[in-house]
Amino acid sequence: MTLGTPVILSAIHILTKPLEASAHDAQSSHQEALLAVLRANRALLHERLQSDSVFEEVRRLREDVMAAAGWFDSDTEDAAWGFVQECFLLLLTLVRHLSAELELFQHTPAPSASRQRTPEMAPRLPPDVLGVGQQQTLGAALQFVVSLGLCPYLATGVGVPLGRRSAFGAMVDKLIRGGPAPAAGRRLFTTTTVLLQLAELSSLATLVFTRHLGDVLAALCQLGYQPCRTERSGTQERKELSAEECQTCKEALKSLVGKVYQPMMIKELLILQGGPKQSGAGGSSRGPSSRPASGSAPTWLKRLCGQLLSQLLMQPKGVQAVVRAILEGGTGGDSDWRKCDCVARILVTCPQQSASADTYYRQVCHQILDLLHFKDKLTAQQHQRVATRAVLFMVQGKPGMAQQYLLTPLLRPLHYCTAAPNEGHFQAAVEEWELTRCMDDVYKIWVVGNSPSAPLLEALDPVLPVMFSLFCFTKQNVSHLRAPCQEILLWYLRHAETPAALSALQRLSGLRGQENDVAADVHFTPGSDGGARLSPRERCSEEDDALYEKLSGEQWRLECLIHLLAELKDCDLPGDFFLDLLQELAGWAAATDEDEEDEPELCVSTMTLLEVERRLLAPSSRRGQRLALLQVLAVMVDCLPHTVLLRRTSQIVDFLMSMLQRALVGLDQAPGPNLGNPVESETLRMGMGVVATLLSGPEISAEDYSSMSRLLPPLESLSQKHRDVVIQELATDLRAVIASHGAYRPEDFPAVAPPSGNPETTVKNNGVPSREKPDMQTEANASAISPPSSRPDGNSPSNRHPASSGRSAARLSPKAGTSGTRSLNPPTKPLSDWLLEACDPEVPTRAYALRVLTQMVQNKNPEAVQAQEKVLVLFLENLEHDDSFVYLSAIQGLFALADSYPERILELLLKDFQHGPSLPTSNTERSLESRLKVGEVLMRASRAMGELAAHLGRPLIVVFLRGTRDPDQSVRASSLSNLGELCQKLDYTLGPLAQELSSCLTALIKTEKEAEVRRAAVHVITLLLRGLGDKTTQVLGDVLLDLYRALKWVVRSDPDDVAVLHAQLALEEIDDVMRKFIFPEQKLEKKIVVLP
Repeated sequence: MTLGTPVILSAIHILTKPLEASAHDAQSSHQEALLAVLRANRALLHERLQSDSVFEEVRRLREDVMAAAGWFDSDTEDAAWGFVQECFLLLLTLVRHLSAELELFQHTPAPSASRQRTPEMAPRLPPDVLGVGQQQTLGAALQFVVSLGLCPYLATGVGVPLGRRSAFGAMVDKLIRGGPAPAAGRRLFTTTTVLLQLAELSSLATLVFTRHLGDVLAALCQLGYQPCRTERSGTQERKELSAEECQTCKEALKSLVGKVYQPMMIKELLILQGGPKQSGAGGSSRGPSSRPASGSAPTWLKRLCGQLLSQLLMQPKGVQAVVRAILEGGTGGDSDWRKCDCVARILVTCPQQSASADTYYRQVCHQILDLLHFKDKLTAQQHQRVATRAVLFMVQGKPGMAQQYLLTPLLRPLHYCTAAPNEGHFQAAVEEWELTRCMDDVYKIWVVGNSPSAPLLEALDPVLPVMFSLFCFTKQNVSHLRAPCQEILLWYLRHAETPAALSALQRLSGLRGQENDVAADVHFTPGSDGGARLSPRERCSEEDDALYEKLSGEQWRLECLIHLLAELKDCDLPGDFFLDLLQELAGWAAATDEDEEDEPELCVSTMTLLEVERRLLAPSSRRGQRLALLQVLAVMVDCLPHTVLLRRTSQIVDFLMSMLQRALVGLDQAPGPNLGNPVESETLRMGMGVVATLLSGPEISAEDYSSMSRLLPPLESLSQKHRDVVIQELATDLRAVIASHGAYRPEDFPAVAPPSGNPETTVKNNGVPSREKPDMQTEANASAISPPSSRPDGNSPSNRHPASSGRSAARLSPKAGTSGTRSLNPPTKPLSDWLLEACDPEVPTRAYALRVLTQMVQNKNPEAVQAQEKVLVLFLENLEHDDSFVYLSAIQGLFALADSYPERILELLLKDFQHGPSLPTSNTERSLESRLKVGEVLMRASRAMGELAAHLGRPLIVVFLRGTRDPDQSVRASSLSNLGELCQKLDYTLGPLAQELSSCLTALIKTEKEAEVRRAAVHVITLLLRGLGDKTTQVLGDVLLDLYRALKWVVRSDPDDVAVLHAQLALEEIDDVMRKFIFPEQKLEKKIVVLP
């Protein structure tokens, strides 16, 4: 900055600084005082310019500017306008001086290179850089120019009036508008021209546009676009500017709109378009008195601002500029969310100035999607809210445009996954960032937006198989895409119509082929940032490997689908899907024999080869579909609890309806009157027991009876056609109770709740609260009803009753209406009867008896205590049973015995675990399976030992350590699992065995070939560290380093991912232990020390 710049700024300061308070007449107004100050400052400036030699250069430059200015009027009597003209001259003098200095600076060569330059040396500053004080001086001058020379000459409704800005502005506005009528248009044009000349210099443009952009815009709009008025006075005012001057203002406005920071420009245009209303008092203008008093923006200004805003919106990044203009500076509160909704509605509304709606949405929609990808937290929340609401508004209002320009581009990466390569090569893999962005966008719009509609659901439906395949892939790896995939799939299944959701589940389960799934030649692979990418698949050279990969993939997909269904536990969809599959299974069972009987012989002569192939492959295809259906049903029944599958009474009724229909199909297909399947008969009795339990509920509504009325036709058919007399009578009784809505009940019908509904007569031993809904009784409960019902229908003639009423009562007795040993309330039978029933060939009867015996052992029943030898042998025999219901009950019984009589029972179990079953009747071929079941008993016993582990655990440790050298890998893994459970309980007792235990585990980790055994060995270390906790350094101090090195070896070298995961968990335990050891928790304690 040269010496001339401070002098010019000093002159400006003289002109704009407030003078000391002078004595004015008490009756003089504020306006008169202001005019007096303006005249005094102007006179003082003229005096200093003439008398002070410092201002000689300023005076010369001012005279040059005055000579070139055609707008200067030295004879004006308007003190305010004269003051504004003086500001113009000094400001333009400063511009001329800075421009000359800047040009000289640009052409002056840099200092000599020989001069030493250090990194601390700052670069040369250009001469137009102003200090803070100088900027304040210029800002004051600009404020005078705008307040006295621009705002008073704006038309009503154009810009923000001075009266609404401050009290001083209201006084200035009243002062200017109260004088004689000037050439308002000419003065406004002069002020705007001078401000634009100032803005040509970058350092001054910042001051002008950051503080007065709205006023400059208002002036340019009025000068260039205000239409001619019909009034005479208005016409004269409008004719003050020529057509060339108006065109200059239009071009200046266009240049300014494209040059200024877009959010700032949009904000000012929105304010200008709004046109705040002015009060009637401030409506009197210095211009024509016929102007309307209303302060709303005129129509021509609103239309002009709308055109400019539309142009800015349709420019590149125009949507982002609009959002920033409205939301910038927000705090994220409720008002900001309402602003986001308003902005979203603005974006999806096509402006009238647009050529066509298609053009507008083509240019804007992709910018809306770009709003979803901001990283800054607060900005991202606001922009994502705007984008989400805009998409949802557009889907509701213009679904066609939304599908074409929003949903299809957003889902394009997922659609690419379904396109199989037609040529021999894959055109372009879907990169990780594309899939990640796509899933994040879908999650934000569908799940976070949470506004279900038909277009959204229809757009998501074709890509569901691809998304499910991606979810299955992420379940096999650690990926941040797992949660979004799961939430999106669950959102669709919850909000889609039931038929559409069931159809989607059938596609995902593979029952409808691989429609819209990932192409066969590509697959998902892990990405470098924790995501996934689509890559070409390498073909398996071996058919067996390809078949195994296909089958394992289908099994894994089914497990992932069951995981999704388990998450829908508060929804009826899993039950509806289960019943839909059962209905389809019943239809296939009825059509199987018809297809086989009606299969015509192929007439090959009249068919093409393709038709012959299709006809020959059709039966195998149907059988494959039936096998897939059975597999889905089996996995659902095995993995999903009954509370998910059958939540409502109507679903239980549908399930029973399907069961009865399958029974009728079996009756129709039976070849003879005496042939039948005992399993089907037993299942039918269970189902009818469930119906009886429902009818015995304390509160049965009319809707429940209406739902159960669908069971009347199959019950009637069973009562007439079934070969078993007992089932016939049961069907007859149930049909009568349902048809009469409980008004008729046979004498032998279970009286869980009588028809009168009196709660006092409710049976108390059924293990279910009296107010509990009947839909909580499920097929699992029915399995507990069958043991007493199986006795009359069993092979023992001594248990048969001559009367049918006795048979019905035995089958529908509610005494076994609960499952598990906790709530069993067994009848008063001698122990010998339960021992006989525990040998019954029917699985439900045997399992129920075993559970009763277990409860008797736990309750220290005297008979069970005396006959513990017989009970032990019985449990060991049933341990070798094939059915899981039986051998799990036997395992529970053996655990109860070991818990009650540990020393003797554990010794026997350890021998069986080490050498195989010792009973004479044991099957030596199944010795391995029996040993593993005994290992399960020992593991439960180890968990329950508690403080007795130090006394009873030494023999177990010896046997488990020997088991780690067993030839069979399953026994080795079982021994290690039991060893880990036991070591958690030993505490300090483990000290003498620490060296031996460490050597065993370290050797297994480094030398064992089976991954399952290595996993178990590493898991033992994890459990050991977790059980010892803070005692680890004391108990394992000598071997802790060896264990740490073994774990690090697993992390670096073991090829098994699960073993590595276990090792990492163990290392985290060591890290926690050592942190607490090195940095113990600081405690404030008071200690009293008694000195000797």
